[in-house]
Amino acid sequence: MSIAAPAPLFHTPFEAMASRCEVKLNAPTAAAAQRYADLAIAEVKRIEHAYSRYRPDSVVSRINAAAGGKSAVLCDAETVSLLDYAGSLFAMSDGLFDITSGVLRQAWNFKQAKVPSPSRLKPLLDLVGWARVERDGARIRLPQAGMELDFGGFGKEYAADRAAAVLMDVGVTQGYVNLGGDMRVIGPQPDGSPWAVGIQDPRRAGQVIATIPVSSGALATSGDYERFFEHKGRRYCHILNPHTGYPVAHWQSVSVLAPLSITAGSCTTIAMLKAADGAAFLAQTGLMYLTIDAHGQFGQPPA
Repeated sequence: MSIAAPAPLFHTPFEAMASRCEVKLNAPTAAAAQRYADLAIAEVKRIEHAYSRYRPDSVVSRINAAAGGKSAVLCDAETVSLLDYAGSLFAMSDGLFDITSGVLRQAWNFKQAKVPSPSRLKPLLDLVGWARVERDGARIRLPQAGMELDFGGFGKEYAADRAAAVLMDVGVTQGYVNLGGDMRVIGPQPDGSPWAVGIQDPRRAGQVIATIPVSSGALATSGDYERFFEHKGRRYCHILNPHTGYPVAHWQSVSVLAPLSITAGSCTTIAMLKAADGAAFLAQTGLMYLTIDAHGQFGQPPA
């Protein structure tokens, strides 16, 4: 009796969602691998097209353009599902994960070390509030002109999950989808060993501070090092508290391992937003995690 050799792994890099992305997968031939990768990439591009706030023809842009009007926007089933998910995140985060808070970015330019004044933030904070969003079945209405939805808090992770699902549907059993650092692992390496996924050192660019073995599921990291500036000895990062309009400051980095990328990513963001209460939140999820606080101290689930 002979044992068939495992199918080789093929690597396909691509650009999407303003990120460097890649697909690594097993396939019987290079031609098959390219077909599979093209399917996954097409799914990522479809989601980007549908939910990017930068595209005037996206679902999100249609909803935002109608803000303050009398008519609600009719959404497809996929969008309704994502809106339901956004509502659940708002509830479990005590209102901190709010997809209407994207308007706050108008006050922050992380290429310039300038902290906006409370008077600059006040009119934008008045536009934030998921609880004010009107929903009736598949219809949604933003009641005030200037309000916006932004799916950026989980859109990339959702795309990673969808791309992985497409690959599994065509028989891929090993490899991963990596969308700008959001990892969805389909299966282990050909020899059965897990993938060693490095965690970025939040204070030393290009350096790995920890390595986490992953055979399946998803690993996501949020941190204060992705987009930031420093002013008068304080770091201001791109993760903004929707209640204050100012950046979070308690954690340098939060990484979560979960069955789905959208779950992992959402939990890292909520933990960042919850500041000191983030550790208790992560413990309640029952998921594996690694935190690094503002003093560089590591945190993990109790043994």
